[in-house]
Amino acid sequence: MKSDAKIFVAGHRGMVGSAIVRTLQSAGYGNLLLRSRAELDLCCQAAVEAFFREHRPEYVFLAAARVGGIIANSSYKGEFIHDNLMIQNNIIHSSWINGVMRLLFLGSTCIYPKFAPQPMKEEHLLTGPLEPTNDAYAIAKIAGICQCRSYNQQYGTRYLSVMPNNLYGPNDNYDLEKSHVLPALIRKFHEAKLRGDASVTIWGTGTPLREFLQVDDLAVACLFLMNLDDVRYDALLNDPVAPALINVGSGQEISIRDLALLVREVVGFNGELSFDANKPDGTPRKLADSSRIHALGWRHSVGLRDGIAGAYRWFLENHPESNT
Repeated sequence: MKSDAKIFVAGHRGMVGSAIVRTLQSAGYGNLLLRSRAELDLCCQAAVEAFFREHRPEYVFLAAARVGGIIANSSYKGEFIHDNLMIQNNIIHSSWINGVMRLLFLGSTCIYPKFAPQPMKEEHLLTGPLEPTNDAYAIAKIAGICQCRSYNQQYGTRYLSVMPNNLYGPNDNYDLEKSHVLPALIRKFHEAKLRGDASVTIWGTGTPLREFLQVDDLAVACLFLMNLDDVRYDALLNDPVAPALINVGSGQEISIRDLALLVREVVGFNGELSFDANKPDGTPRKLADSSRIHALGWRHSVGLRDGIAGAYRWFLENHPESNT
């Protein structure tokens, strides 16, 4: 991308979108098209079509989505599948109509089967049943992958689907009902520390294994992929086993129990851990095979402990209500 390229970052106020904006700006890209939800309803087809007709973006980072943790995914399935299908369908279709050169569609490794072989490869998509607690979200994202592939095949577009594993960092959601596990643990331990609680209760058994990626590392990976030379980019689009799909992860995993211990240490909570085995664990293991992007030359740079410390600092600075 040239430094003056017109770039639309959909979902620029979310955790992923804001990280992409920071990365683009630090790399010298200044012609960014950014719209809040109040300015542009991405679920409205007419509004999205009008925006693309007027502004004609050359590149699109599709980071807008309705996202959440295990509670939100299992409680608001209708909203998750409706809103995500609407957002991605409107943006992908308008990108084709208006000649967008490249598009990155951001998804999640929850697209892979609950009992997929580990680590999960791109070709494991659609080889088994999904995790029931987030199947609505996963199916929406799978539809987006299929849409990108279908438009590439029929219309010659150059759309790539990027699947990161569990993300965390600045602008994460710390609502205990809607957040993912890592921000939820940060808030739980912080508030327990302030109250002087003797213990913190954590959902599930603590045994599931998860992989975490700091969101600015993902943003760097997205810019890296968007700027790949034509030969390597087209090789991803036309891969015979898993076309137009690539995992982005750290390649390192940790149990929920050990994650909780690490967060407890960073936050400075001195109480005990209590695991509620009556609550769901979710998928037993989720490690992405990121060998494809590693072979291209990208690696994550933020270690988990440093990343959690940074996330905790951001939480303290941006959630003053939790400090009283």
